[in-house]
Amino acid sequence: MLKLSKMSSQNPEIFHSIQGEGINSGEPSYFIRLSTCNLSCVWCDTKYTWDFRQFNYDDHVIELTDKEILSYIDGNFCKHVVITGGEPLLQQKELISLASEIYRLGLFCELETNGTIEPDPLIIPYISQWNVSPKLSNSGNKLVSREVPSAYKSFAGMGNSYFKFVVSCPQDIEEILSLSSKYDLDRDKILLMPEGTDADEIINKSRWLVDLCTKYGFRYSPRLHILLWGNIQGT
Repeated sequence: MLKLSKMSSQNPEIFHSIQGEGINSGEPSYFIRLSTCNLSCVWCDTKYTWDFRQFNYDDHVIELTDKEILSYIDGNFCKHVVITGGEPLLQQKELISLASEIYRLGLFCELETNGTIEPDPLIIPYISQWNVSPKLSNSGNKLVSREVPSAYKSFAGMGNSYFKFVVSCPQDIEEILSLSSKYDLDRDKILLMPEGTDADEIINKSRWLVDLCTKYGFRYSPRLHILLWGNIQGT
């Protein structure tokens, strides 16, 4: 059984939309949002998946079997699946069988992670792409929690990993450059994404963030779902 975020009543947060972030922005995808996280980012826009001091656990978490999860996905209609959270790798032992079924169906599977937990070797063959979003000091997490060298090195050593940094201010670039050098990250696989939960904030930050991307050779990542629908669950 996997712990998923709940949309309403007994409905899990499994939905069909477009990928709003990262290298596959704009790709029609099924999203499976898992609950629980090992970090607590101050600007997190999905706190209902982990902050159970603020949100009631029973109101926001539902447990489902692989079969129940896959019943929401039509692999003939859409070939792309995004497993997100929360932090999915907190449940990776239980996730291995679901990932293997998604792979068996011939679907492209992205897994989004904060990059602090090393992936189990048993799940690695079933993940088409790792969307690693390491946290900077702007997240409010302690260094020992947000930077786990063994996990960084594990993801950096896989050819299908992309590193997406959430940027709050121009000064964040120094931290990103330091991490890029420390872990020998391929700049072509580093994306910078503006932090924000409304369209005006995203657009304003994007103006100077694009300049940083072009200056340092990083990719720019939008937040299309925020620009299109705002900060709404299930988009």
